[in-house]
Amino acid sequence: MALTHRFGARPLWYALRAAPATAPAMVKASLMAERDRWFLWVPVGLGLGIAVYFLLLGEPPLWLGPAWTGGLALLAVALRRRPLAVVLAAALAVIGLGFCAGQVRTALVDAPLLQQEIGPTSVYGRVVALGAGEGRQRFVLEEVRIDGLAPAATPRRVRITANVPPPSEFGDRVGPGDWVRLRAVLRPPPAPVAPGAWDFARQAYFARLGAVGFAFGGATLAEPPAKATRGGFSVWLTKLRHTVAGRVLAALDGGANSGIAAALLTGDRSAIPNDVLVAMRNAGLAHLLAISGLHMGLVAGIIFIVVRACLALCEPLALRFAVKKWAAVAALVGAFGYLLISGASVPTQRAFLMTGLVLLAVLLDRTSLSMRLIAWAAIALLLIAPESMLGPSFQMSFAAVAALIATYEYLRRPMARWASGMPFWTRPLVYLAGVALTSLVAGLATAPFAVYHFNRFADYGLVANLMAVPMTGLWIMPWGLLALLLMPVGLEGLALAPMGWGLDAVAWSARTVAAWPGAVTLTPAMPSLALVAISLGGLWRCLWRRRWRFFGLAGFAAGFLVMALEPAPDILVDADGKLMAMRAEDGALWLSSRKRARYAGETWLRRAGQSEAELWPWREGEVVGRDGEAPTAIQCDSLGCVARIDGQIVAFVQDARALDDDCASADVVVSLVPVRGPCPSAHTVIDRFDLWREGAHAVWLEAGSARVDSVAGSRGQRPWARVRARTKDRQK
Repeated sequence: MALTHRFGARPLWYALRAAPATAPAMVKASLMAERDRWFLWVPVGLGLGIAVYFLLLGEPPLWLGPAWTGGLALLAVALRRRPLAVVLAAALAVIGLGFCAGQVRTALVDAPLLQQEIGPTSVYGRVVALGAGEGRQRFVLEEVRIDGLAPAATPRRVRITANVPPPSEFGDRVGPGDWVRLRAVLRPPPAPVAPGAWDFARQAYFARLGAVGFAFGGATLAEPPAKATRGGFSVWLTKLRHTVAGRVLAALDGGANSGIAAALLTGDRSAIPNDVLVAMRNAGLAHLLAISGLHMGLVAGIIFIVVRACLALCEPLALRFAVKKWAAVAALVGAFGYLLISGASVPTQRAFLMTGLVLLAVLLDRTSLSMRLIAWAAIALLLIAPESMLGPSFQMSFAAVAALIATYEYLRRPMARWASGMPFWTRPLVYLAGVALTSLVAGLATAPFAVYHFNRFADYGLVANLMAVPMTGLWIMPWGLLALLLMPVGLEGLALAPMGWGLDAVAWSARTVAAWPGAVTLTPAMPSLALVAISLGGLWRCLWRRRWRFFGLAGFAAGFLVMALEPAPDILVDADGKLMAMRAEDGALWLSSRKRARYAGETWLRRAGQSEAELWPWREGEVVGRDGEAPTAIQCDSLGCVARIDGQIVAFVQDARALDDDCASADVVVSLVPVRGPCPSAHTVIDRFDLWREGAHAVWLEAGSARVDSVAGSRGQRPWARVRARTKDRQK
């Protein structure tokens, strides 16, 4: 029987043959049918423009973004009688606006960057941020003076890790707003440890951090300069947050639950023990420590319910006025206060914008939750801080909220009918079902971003969230909000004690779930192109309503295909020439050392999806490996190592005395010392000059050749990534 098309009696092959001719009409009809959803793609267009800006290898002229946006906007006006042409021109103009936002933001935050390591030297400045915990804490200083550095070359802000003793051993504790002096070593913000890895220097540039370093000992209080400014509202607010966090830690005696309490109330996670952080991350509960939509919604919801209930008890007010709107105003004020006291991170800003729009909808008698709310919140953040789009907090928070809204748009009516027919005593089960569905949807939506940024997936995250989220919403946050309200009169301990009991339960659930076998799945690094394809596929699936939304699955398929086809590098070398790595025949990454360049080694292993690594057999004749075998055909001595990888001879040189022999026989030479002469046998040479100038290198071995990428090559010449001037070229 011939396969027939479901819209008629003609065979399916006839419909497929006619598809190229009918596709434009179908696309036009679908677009016009969903014109009410066009606005939802505005933040997507802004994001594409921002991505184009940050992908450039050179800084574009400042006029390019405004000219792009303005020219296409004028074109849209000129084509106003052709709807599809107007839509296309407007879409390209929105992309240009995102590009322009990136340019403007980069120009506004431009500040001096430290060019090379200095110190130990004296650093003097005002504290604007400081962790509330003890031990090694990060001081952020501004209005800095650095001995040996000219004022014009001095960074606006520096971040220094210094020791903070317990209050009992420290008379006048240093806090935000204080002027301090430290003796420290300062370095430029570090570049990525591998091509494609996280670029801290870019993040530091937009935070106006021009140098990072560490201090010898602690910070000592100093006299402010004669014409010192008071620091304004931001310093006062930071000091208030620091004070609140300190009182929370003191009330809970500095235990593990005290650090979590301080994180939930002020956003300061400096006092959380490392083992608790690891357990929360491995159990899939790390989102509870980052103040986001859950916390902001709980604070606003608690205030709204309590205020409305209290006003409803007063009969004259309840009968004459719309007490619901009064409660919405109170909740909005409370949410804004929580935004300020919690540090106003990117997830918190997004959560406040969403919460504020929901409460505004209540005041205007509109639908309180819709996809337009998240679109407006995304537009605001992308225009104000376009660089935030590159970070995991922005990506994961918006992905989770968009997926949840799209899911509940589809399930709202069926779930309402199902819940309305349930008896009263089953309401807790309905709540748990909602938590489970929310955790499942949010977990699936954020999984690609967790894999891309952290190379891990919490397998039992759903179970852990079913244990911890109800405790957080029904017990911990109400007591935490009450503690903030009681703090001005010094009675916060009455609320912090029961809050601590709930936090102990959350910490226990995190440790329990994290200890289960297979709690975490480590994954290799995801290519950026794969993340883009999956993200666009997810957006297509969430933002449209008609059946063509299922074409978004093609984006998922393309992303997974790119992941499967993208090979991992065979060789890695860090920028300082202290660490090398090679990929064995079984695909595992082997390191030259576990002690040198530890951060680079840990990052390489994480991006390889490994928790541990074997070492190269450095002693002559040594054979190592899990099965008593070396990773591949490799031989080492005191001068270096020689390996055979994919049919090519690779020489890893540590001593210049090995260069003559290696340059006469190896196909690839990786030298931690300068190569000043020719290497006739090698088609690829990477030496100390290359590492100094271009940063960490990655090498993919191919048939008879090699593909080389460097950090400088992938970053280009940008304000946060300045390539060092070339030295005298060597002969190869």
